[in-house]
Formats: sequence, C-alpha cells, structure tokens
Amino acid sequence: MRPFRRKGDELVARLEPAEARILALLLDQLEQLLTADAEDVTGDPVLDRLLPAGHRSDPELAADYRELTESSLRAGKADDLATVRAGLPPDGGTVRLDPEQATAWLRTSNDLRLALGTRLDVQEDTEPPEDLASEEGQQLAVYYWLTGLQGSLVDALAAGRAGRR
Repeated sequence: MRPFRRKGDELVARLEPAEARILALLLDQLEQLLTADAEDVTGDPVLDRLLPAGHRSDPELAADYRELTESSLRAGKADDLATVRAGLPPDGGTVRLDPEQATAWLRTSNDLRLALGTRLDVQEDTEPPEDLASEEGQQLAVYYWLTGLQGSLVDALAAGRAGRR
C-alpha cells in the first residue's frame, strides 16, 4: 500500500489487489454483523464494542440508551460502509477521497480495527506478528495493516487542516 497523502483537495492512496480484496472481505463481515438479527448476536463482544452500552453499572439505563441510539448508530455505520465500498477499487488501484469520504473511511477503519482487535484480544502490549504462517499471525498482520492505513489517513487529514490555518 502507498499510504494516504494529500493532493490538493483529495486524499490519495494506492492499494494492492490483495489489500483491496481483504478490505472488501472485512467490510462484508462487518456489514453481516451489523445487519444480523439482534437475537443472533446478543452478547457478541465485537457488537458490544461497536455499539457500546450507555451505562455499565445500570442495566436498565443501558437498555434505554441502546434503544434510543442503536438504530441511528447502525444507520451511520451502514452509510460509512457504503461510502468505503464506493471508493474501494475492487482490483486494487488508486483511492481518491474528498474530506467527507475520508472521514467515513476513518470511522469504518476504526470499526474494522475494533472488531478485529476484539476478536484477537489485542492488548496494549500485543506485538506485530513475527510468524505469518499461522492464521492468528495473518489476522494480526491485517490488524496492523489497518492501523497503518488509518494512521496515514489521519496524517493526510491533519495536513489539510494545518494547511488551512
């Protein structure tokens, strides 16, 4: 991947074909989780991270909060997923985003990292994988790749804000 860089009013990166396919697969998995029947995913730790309880010590208050916010959170995440899909070259290639699209990519990449990090139990002291032969090593590599993608996007967005001052 060539990281995101600001070029005029656009943020531009280049994805390899394998990276685009992995990102598309992760988007599909996130969408499946977000659109699953609530009964099928009750207690899923990833969904609990993506749609957090409003109050941990009061279950009734947490349930009320979730009832008020969950549908709008899901809708916002679905809109962001659609934006990322629309800007993702299916066979790899150049990604060109305006600042609004970049913000959607930032939110979605954060959701993907939260989901994958929760599934892999990533902690502060989790190291990048040395062995890519294992499935967990490959998944950790994807997690760290997403971290790099997200970091380059944050830097490119910040460069644009600094240039406007």
